[in-house]
Amino acid sequence: MSKKAKRVHDTAPSEAYANFMKGGWANIPLTDLGISPVVQNCIERRKILSEAFKGLRIVLPSGVDKVRSNDCFYLYRPHSAFAYYSGVQGVEANPDAVLVLEPNGDSHDSILFIRPRSTRDTDAFYRDAKFGELWVGRRYTTEDASKRYQIESRSVEELEKFLSDKKPAVTIREEDPKIDQLIAAHDRDDELVEFTSSQRFVKDDYEISELQRAVDATSRGFADMVKIFQEATKHERGERVVEGAFYARARAEGNDLGYNTIAASGSHACVLHWNRNDGKVTNGDLMLIDAGIEMDSYYTADITRTLPINGKFTHAQRELYMLVYNAQKAGFAAAKAGAKIADINRACQEVLAVGLEKLGALPVSAAESLEPQNGFHRRWTLHGVSHMLGMDVHDCAFARHEVYLGPLKAGMVITIEPGLYIQPDDELFPPEYRGIGIRIEDDVVITETGCINLSEKLPRHPDEIESWMASLTK
Repeated sequence: MSKKAKRVHDTAPSEAYANFMKGGWANIPLTDLGISPVVQNCIERRKILSEAFKGLRIVLPSGVDKVRSNDCFYLYRPHSAFAYYSGVQGVEANPDAVLVLEPNGDSHDSILFIRPRSTRDTDAFYRDAKFGELWVGRRYTTEDASKRYQIESRSVEELEKFLSDKKPAVTIREEDPKIDQLIAAHDRDDELVEFTSSQRFVKDDYEISELQRAVDATSRGFADMVKIFQEATKHERGERVVEGAFYARARAEGNDLGYNTIAASGSHACVLHWNRNDGKVTNGDLMLIDAGIEMDSYYTADITRTLPINGKFTHAQRELYMLVYNAQKAGFAAAKAGAKIADINRACQEVLAVGLEKLGALPVSAAESLEPQNGFHRRWTLHGVSHMLGMDVHDCAFARHEVYLGPLKAGMVITIEPGLYIQPDDELFPPEYRGIGIRIEDDVVITETGCINLSEKLPRHPDEIESWMASLTK
């Protein structure tokens, strides 16, 4: 253990105990490994990566675990590029692993370095609190990993010697200090980061099916939350009661949350990234919930619904909600191959600006507000309406700016999420509108002629929401 993570409360075992622990263990090999369902996809992905970096060693670290407190760590999640090219998913992922693409002529050979099982011929299996099998569970042997991922696998203990020849190499930095020390900086390191991010723009059939699974699980999580709304109203921190219901679904059906859940009741919905979730839940208010379940494959949903806590919208709530609803419909209509995220944003903003003009909030006409030098309507709708979605909730984030914001292609998956937020102290709106925050967010696959809404089954129209909520709380 490092100096920053000591277990001073443990008692060293006696020599007799250590000798006793050496024997009496049955050999139980894993016989149901199977092959990772994404192996063939990963082979094709690595071919594309190999072609882009001919002659260079490519080193993709899974990353180290992150300390939460002393010797306690956050739930581990590997770097997305490592998972994307290796096929290591869910609970099979462990810190310190590294995928190396070793140059071989015009192509590369793949080698997966892992921390293998702590077998019974050492004392690590019962003494090592960080990696020992009796402490954290069984890992794959190198032979197991080779079968599972169809990649030559070696112990990570061999990595330093393997890299000692100092071949020219590119890597993703600041994920594993050991790798940063062993590999000299290369002028194409940044290019690797950009390339591995950009390669995920267009999703294959497997990826889209995983995103659909994530969306479906997330929809069930939303139902779980609605079912406990009234229980939440009885608790001082009811938002966390709601958040907890969703987390239970995420852990039951997926790997984890795709991101910190926003469970924002009342005026907390006007705080765009409210995830303190420590507020009361009050009948008569709306609750904005922005949540997504990450599957074992790491593909995540990202859905937002704004729901009446007592199951019924007030007139003011419905009026603002329909404005956002119609803005999202305009965004759906604008989303297709060849369009840009800016086009979708513009379509949504036009509807919102016109609605704000009708409500008497704008100091100018909607057309004037939409001029780039003005943008007064943005006071109530602060954010853009779309981002890429995939293995990361904000996927492909290290792609070049001009590519990310360039023409959309069929197979890309994006969110469409207009919002309207009337701050509780905003005197440009009558009192009945103040403190209302509304966002509606869905996940769509871009097609040549439009888009497919993966989250269409989760109600969006206020009439559908009221009927759905009533059916869940009977």
